[in-house]
Parts: sequence; C-alpha cells; structure tokens
Amino acid sequence: MQVSGWRTFSGVIFYLAGAFNVIGGLGALFRDEVFVAGNEVLIADVTAWGWFLLVVGLLQLAVGVGIFRGRGWGRLLGVLLASLSAMLHIAFLVAFPAFSLISITLAIVVIYGLIVQDDSAP
Repeated sequence: MQVSGWRTFSGVIFYLAGAFNVIGGLGALFRDEVFVAGNEVLIADVTAWGWFLLVVGLLQLAVGVGIFRGRGWGRLLGVLLASLSAMLHIAFLVAFPAFSLISITLAIVVIYGLIVQDDSAP
C-alpha cells in the first residue's frame, strides 16, 4: 500500500514526537526534580511523569511504523494519540502558551493527515 504525503507527514511527526518523549521521559527518570513554571508547581512526581512520557514515546514510535506501513491500526491509534496530545497540552496552556498552541495545532494537522481521503486508493 502506498502512503500519501499527508500520512507520511503524520508518520514523521509521530517519529519526532516519540523520540522527544522518550528523551524527555529518560531525562525525567534520571533527574528527578519538581517541575515549576513561575511560582506554581506543575508536576510534583517527575518520576511518574518520566515513565508516562517514556511509554507514550515508545507507543508513538510504534504508531509511526504502523502509519508508514499503511496499517489501519496505525491510523486509528495515531488519531487517538494526537487527540490525547492536544487535550493534554491544554493543561499547559497557562504555563507555556506558545508551545501549547503550536502543539495543539500540530496535533490537529496530524489528525487531518490521518483521516483525509487518499486519492490513490481504489
């Protein structure tokens, strides 16, 4: 099965997001500190957050493979993970408005790329 340009874009974004989440997760596991933005504590248990990021990152890498291979489960999990990502970034909107808005927008574009009609399909 041939993968369209939008799906290729979505697969690349999943690879990148997965790699960054794995790196962030490992960083949180190796350097256990409190995550603070301004005067407010955002994440108190950085170890749990590190494991969460590590697992999600590995899942994103696997979904990226599924997307590149044109698998239906890759597209389905891709839409679900991108939706979850957009919802989670809403929580960080106050602390990191620009990054959160960019992440939410990118998640929406990825969702579009995964559900758009493929003209080359029979």
